[in-house]
Amino acid sequence: MIITISGIAGSGKSTVAKMLAEKLGFRHYSIGDIMRAMANERGITLLELGKLAEKDRTIDEELDRRQIQLGKVEDNFVIDSRLGFHFIPHSFKAFLKVSLDEAARRIFTEGRAHEPYIDLNDSMSKIKKRIASEDKRYLSYYGINYHDNSHYDFIIDTTSLSPEGVVLQITKRINLRRAVKAHSKR
Repeated sequence: MIITISGIAGSGKSTVAKMLAEKLGFRHYSIGDIMRAMANERGITLLELGKLAEKDRTIDEELDRRQIQLGKVEDNFVIDSRLGFHFIPHSFKAFLKVSLDEAARRIFTEGRAHEPYIDLNDSMSKIKKRIASEDKRYLSYYGINYHDNSHYDFIIDTTSLSPEGVVLQITKRINLRRAVKAHSKR
């Protein structure tokens, strides 16, 4: 089974994906980690890489190829990726919703070294810019709005849930899906 986890920055994608992979005994992959490494290699911030990607499609194409390949050659993994649902269509697709206020708070208090924030307002401003940049790229490159609920098998609002609570809810939904599939094969 392949599980793709999507959502905006601060929704808990990476944290939940890591915990879910560990709980299931699966591998974990993160497109965010790959993008951060690409930004570091270029000596720029993640936001700057996103802006660069608006003009240089090869950045997204590299990420796309990696996801498509993973979906073809591996099984039993969890990947946090905004567009994983699109590039690995046979996956179980989860979307983590979160309020922008909570996303900004999480990112600011987390203190991400690769994305320094002056204060909570700066965090909110940068999240909004990042979302706008991603929305522009994904719509232009793929004709996709990743916020559209119809892409996903399961949508959960993480605003007031712990990561453990989110993992529990996703696990319940996966188990329900497995039970329905097993019953329909009878």
